[in-house]
Amino acid sequence: MDILFHPIGTIHTPYTSHHDVPHQPNPEAAGTFYIDLNPELADGLYRLDTFNYIQVFFFLDRPDKPVTLHVRPPSGGGREVGLFASRSPRRPNPIGLSTVRLKGITGTRLDISGIDVLDNTPLLDLKPHFKGLDFKEDANDGWRNRT
Repeated sequence: MDILFHPIGTIHTPYTSHHDVPHQPNPEAAGTFYIDLNPELADGLYRLDTFNYIQVFFFLDRPDKPVTLHVRPPSGGGREVGLFASRSPRRPNPIGLSTVRLKGITGTRLDISGIDVLDNTPLLDLKPHFKGLDFKEDANDGWRNRT
């Protein structure tokens, strides 16, 4: 089966090199971060401005290393884990997800807090972050809390 996605916009950040991109979104990151949504989708933004946070799905279109099934996450203290037990950007289907603060919407421009992608990253989808649905009180940190 072939699956075809079309970008619905572009994510803009100050990051032009993989070395610049943080490992996770940084709400206090310096610089300008925004999304340009394709104009024909503008009506889909109706009432999104009532949310503080949005989930941003994107295509990691510029891999810097090949996919491996075991990785050593930066926050893992040198531990090796399986790819699917990590948030590594090097994946069989290079789809990324970050939750960011929505600072404002002007037309089809969404001003956001710091996101962990290169400038001009293709946007795949946007979803609102619901306080009651997206927070899981019994969530844990898995292998990060174990030796």
